[in-house]
Amino acid sequence: MIAERRRRILEEARAHGMVSLRGLSEQLGTSEPTIRRDLRTMAAQGLLRRTHGGAVLRTGAAHEATYSEKSSQASAEKAAIARVAAKSVHSGDSILIGPGTTTLALARLLVDRADLTVVTNSLIVAQALMTATGVDVVMTGGTLRRSIHALVGPAAEQTLAGLRVSRLFVSGNGVTAGRGLTTPNMMVAAADRALAAAAREVFVLIDYTKVGVETMCQTVPVAAMTQLISDGSADAAQVARLRDAGVDVLLAPAH
Repeated sequence: MIAERRRRILEEARAHGMVSLRGLSEQLGTSEPTIRRDLRTMAAQGLLRRTHGGAVLRTGAAHEATYSEKSSQASAEKAAIARVAAKSVHSGDSILIGPGTTTLALARLLVDRADLTVVTNSLIVAQALMTATGVDVVMTGGTLRRSIHALVGPAAEQTLAGLRVSRLFVSGNGVTAGRGLTTPNMMVAAADRALAAAAREVFVLIDYTKVGVETMCQTVPVAAMTQLISDGSADAAQVARLRDAGVDVLLAPAH
């Protein structure tokens, strides 16, 4: 299975900092051309950086993947996560949806809902709900952060400070048992913290490539998470650590 193979490649890169084409081929029992295609795809997704004969982990805690980098990454897993998350959205709700490709997948499932208010700082989430006649869409103000198509900064935070909604659906660049949800950019982190402060419940939506990854700025500590929804390819040891830390982890089944 491609997703499982790439998860194992990512695990090796995290464990050793680098991987070799030959070593992965022998370890996974897969041809070098197949591994080469995996590494090329994972590099395009911002997970690894290609080197001669292999790849190295992109460890920069300040590296912020762009929307285009994220959009092709773990799309099936994100869709599964979104389907599970959508079950927690009910008629009459007022909810927050943060920026990201997984939260975008959720927004697309809400187009036919009725009597729903969605507050967001994500331009692409708002666009996805453009034709949803039963959904009132409220956008924050703020400064456009083009890399993630979202509004951040003091104006966004000020808008959110005056709100209180039932639940937030938020993503990020990594999650660990020690630091919770994190993101590389300070302005994005501040906006995400304002989103979390405006919600009674916080649902973290994050695919397997980000479980066990830690970046620079904390946004949602584990104690503030109502539920973390990931997918079945998430590293079992990392999931166990999160559960031991008191996080309610739900793994979305493949569809």
